[in-house]
Amino acid sequence: MTRRAAVFRLPMAGPDDVSAIAALIVTGALAPGAIRAILGKTEGNGCVNDFTRGYAVQSLRALLAPHLDAAALAALPMVMSGGTEGGLAPHWIVLAEEEGNGPPGVPALAFASAVTRPLHPAEIGRRAQADLVRAAVLDAMDRAGITAAENVHYVQIKCPLLTADRVAAAGGDVATTSTLKSMGLSRGASALGVALALGEIEGLVDGDVGQDLSLWSAVASCSAGIELLACEVVVMGLSPLWSGPLRIAHDVMQDAIDAPAIARALERAAPGTGLQGARGAVIAALAKAEASASGRIRGARHTMLDDSDISSSRHARGFVGGMMAGLIGHTELFVSGGAEHQGPDGGGPVAIIYAAAKGSEA
Repeated sequence: MTRRAAVFRLPMAGPDDVSAIAALIVTGALAPGAIRAILGKTEGNGCVNDFTRGYAVQSLRALLAPHLDAAALAALPMVMSGGTEGGLAPHWIVLAEEEGNGPPGVPALAFASAVTRPLHPAEIGRRAQADLVRAAVLDAMDRAGITAAENVHYVQIKCPLLTADRVAAAGGDVATTSTLKSMGLSRGASALGVALALGEIEGLVDGDVGQDLSLWSAVASCSAGIELLACEVVVMGLSPLWSGPLRIAHDVMQDAIDAPAIARALERAAPGTGLQGARGAVIAALAKAEASASGRIRGARHTMLDDSDISSSRHARGFVGGMMAGLIGHTELFVSGGAEHQGPDGGGPVAIIYAAAKGSEA
């Protein structure tokens, strides 16, 4: 028998609002033991001091604690990405695994997770972190039954950052003493770990992280937070060992206005439906956004890097989120800022989880 994916995109009124998930549990539509990961877009600033991420995780743990034992709860990835600038809507994405009802056949959406050991502060943003993520990606692929790198379509990671206390604990032996910069280095090291696991790059040294922007992954999406020390890794792809109508497709935006890349992914979801026509088929949309280091988009100057009041990642989330919403037709979009080594500079990967048309093998 096969395994079958179930994905729920649910609204939240705030980072403490788990009522939509609770309702599914009460009705029996979602078994807590079937949950494999929960992703959340929260309305904080997405920076070092964004406590909406930890607040959301605390709220989820309180909801699930009566249903899961301590070990299962600790091992469940809860990937919170702060920042819903512009019109982006806070929401949850719940990934659950059910028993399939047929033999192996057409590859369907498959996923699994792995959690690294806690990182020492000296490892954050360095090759050591990439190595841990590489091993976790391969482990999750094996758990999901995804046998080839080309069948991996998105790898969502939550990774730690440095704080003043963590810098002190490492005796100053850290990749950076800037807590904000550590977010980018941690995201970058995690993304390069994905690239190592999937054969997208061949080698890596500490100095490459955050510096050599020619090294990147086409499927990595990494978000850093203060609320954890390990890296939580969720691999999503296609496997014939899974059944059901759900599929996943991905593309890579070459810059922040690469609407055709999103359109290509949407065309896979709902061929021929046109602008906003794929909305009914799209279960979840995930993307990375970043202000290009060059300070330009197709030759024109942008000011995202020069704004002392608002982080450039906040500008980028709102900017890319608006473009995606116009193409897809709704605003519950998991747009994560800070795309270091996640797609080319100024661009980023995008993935669409969708329900295939009945009888379709697309």
